[in-house]
Amino acid sequence: MQSYPIPMIPGPVQVPDQILSAYLAQYGSADLELEFLELYQQTQKQLQQLLGTKNDVTIHSGEGMIALWGALKSCLLPGDRVLALATGVFGYGIGEMGKSIGAQVKTIGFAYNETLHDWEMIEKAIVEFQPKMITVVHAETPSGTLNPIEKLGQLKRKHEIPLLYVDTVASVGGTPVEVDEWGIDLALGGSQKVLSCPPDMSFLAVSPAAWDIIEQIGYVGYDALLPFREAVQNFSFPYTPNWYGMAALNKGAALLLDEGLTDVFRRHQETAVYCREQLLHMGYELFPAVDAIPSPTVTAVHVPSGYNWETFDKRLRKDGLAVGGSYGPLTGKVFRLGHMGSQANMQLLHQAMQVLEAAIKEK
Repeated sequence: MQSYPIPMIPGPVQVPDQILSAYLAQYGSADLELEFLELYQQTQKQLQQLLGTKNDVTIHSGEGMIALWGALKSCLLPGDRVLALATGVFGYGIGEMGKSIGAQVKTIGFAYNETLHDWEMIEKAIVEFQPKMITVVHAETPSGTLNPIEKLGQLKRKHEIPLLYVDTVASVGGTPVEVDEWGIDLALGGSQKVLSCPPDMSFLAVSPAAWDIIEQIGYVGYDALLPFREAVQNFSFPYTPNWYGMAALNKGAALLLDEGLTDVFRRHQETAVYCREQLLHMGYELFPAVDAIPSPTVTAVHVPSGYNWETFDKRLRKDGLAVGGSYGPLTGKVFRLGHMGSQANMQLLHQAMQVLEAAIKEK
């Protein structure tokens, strides 16, 4: 297995030694040991701080898609109305996920190089469609953008929409996420981005209103949220929990909180600004539109002329730099640097910029 000394893929990110040590320790049975229950509760509290919420946080075995699917299937019935706000691959994808379980989905789509705007149009759609759920992605990693959520939460409350569902997988821990302030009912996160853990854990902040709907629906699949409502109280989880993954998640959250969220957010913003300034100086073209909000956790860049994506990727890897391609209509056109979590590191960015500068000078 080839490894690269300059890892800049936007998730899964490089796992720090402290987190890896927690993951590789020996543990007992999570079904039996009170020590696991204590770890679960401690990790819940840490995640509440990262998400800015007093709501319950459920923690699941499986990467972020477990949370995305589980939240939809636990809250929706065929025919329920879902307003999907989409600015990229994952925003449009959540709408398709809703359609696949029988929901009536209306998608308000923006270009992949835009972030949410035209609030008059969005409000008009909310009023006319009266959805049960509004869905949106906070940080669209394939596009390198960050959607404003606070205004959306205000519209959700104004028009008394039952559920606001927000994918925070690539944002939580790297930029402010204020679940309670923004009126988010289902905030979904994953372990492999800013938390810098292996890609095998996901979590959700669930509002009281969402729990009421989850009770009404009564979905019982493997990814169901309902069994987690009283899992801690009864020390009875629906499947054997992943103690190894929980220990890593706990350590990843602790490292961020110990650093201090203000400093963590500053670190991510500074590395993002440095990354973009250097790329522009070298002659690269950033992907998002000028008036779009760039994500502090990932930068999207046009593949430079003279290269196709495959040859460009090989050229960077030759010098030890691993970046990510993109998806959907951006496939082959855009590459991405993940300056998130352990990779929001100025020394690492310096090394990456040296490789990128050499590559563009060759063409």
